[in-house]
Amino acid sequence: MTGRTPARFTADDYRARMERAVHAAGDAGLAGLLVAPGPDLVWLTGYAPPAATERLTLLVLTPDHDPVLVVPTLEAPDAAGAAGAPALTLRDWTDGKDPYAATAALLDTGGRFGVSDNAWAMHLLGMQKALPDSSYASLTEALPMLRAVKDAAELELMAAAGAAADATYEAIRGLPFAGRAESEVGADLADLLRRFGHSQVDFTIVASGPNGANPHHEVGDRVIEHGDMVVLDFGGLKDGYGSDTSRTVHVGEPTDEERRVHDLVREAQEAGFRAVRPGVACQEIDRAARAVIADAGYGAYFIHRTGHGIGVTTHEPPYMIEGEEQPLVPGMCFSVEPGVYLPGRFGVRIEDIVTVTEDGGRRLNDTTREMVIVH
Repeated sequence: MTGRTPARFTADDYRARMERAVHAAGDAGLAGLLVAPGPDLVWLTGYAPPAATERLTLLVLTPDHDPVLVVPTLEAPDAAGAAGAPALTLRDWTDGKDPYAATAALLDTGGRFGVSDNAWAMHLLGMQKALPDSSYASLTEALPMLRAVKDAAELELMAAAGAAADATYEAIRGLPFAGRAESEVGADLADLLRRFGHSQVDFTIVASGPNGANPHHEVGDRVIEHGDMVVLDFGGLKDGYGSDTSRTVHVGEPTDEERRVHDLVREAQEAGFRAVRPGVACQEIDRAARAVIADAGYGAYFIHRTGHGIGVTTHEPPYMIEGEEQPLVPGMCFSVEPGVYLPGRFGVRIEDIVTVTEDGGRRLNDTTREMVIVH
């Protein structure tokens, strides 16, 4: 792929994110945030500690002092090298010391704190023991929109990830399908995603024939046959930001019914996309796509939400689902992916990542949504 390298984030970018998080926490009635290793920590600081460590690492964000990152002494040099390190204070602890007591000293003893969803239970229990009058809420519950609105640099990275997924689809449709196992085509998808710049492949769904009626089939040993409809859904992370796209192809000429269902899903996906504009509730995207399928008599076979947010993870808030009244805001990124799943027969799903603009929406996937014949 060609084009200039997307902008990288600076200490000032991370400082602004942490300040934004503190303000959001206050608005939500929280005394602060406790951020464990995972996507939230990477987004706020640029630091990704070793995944397997059992030692406490915790970013402490409160309104009454500058950000503090509590880290094990042996990992402090790596933390100090993170892009966001100049915007925070490192406080290291050595083996044999109590990291919970050290962290508790930074906090309101009776406060309610937001905790990143992937914090280890042992660490949360350690904090509760050190602060018995404190209480906690998950960040998804308390601050679901914290990472939802992307800035210009993030949108550039999202667009680059989408373009890499598009290049993967253009390449895979030229490879043979018939006579090969789903797992073989899935391996091709993973290889292509990496070839086009992905550092992490999160999923490669290849669901052929009756397997296509299972939205999360992924891959299996079934050999793809001439006459199969094949759902392809794949994505991962490129430069730290997610891709996720679905197209449904056919091995040889489709039947009239297969083509009709594919056209129906394509129309529903278009309706969902056209409903995107600032101020519209997330549930309206689901309603717009679902109405097309329901009106055609296939409503019982659209069995999942219309979309999910995406950013530094491939699935995150907001969700395009009935009951979600969160209004769309420029910079939000999410999938629009209606589907029809006919048990024992075949399935169809078409998915693009969409970002909200000032007056509508913009697709971050541009490959054809028409029926594609493969061999």
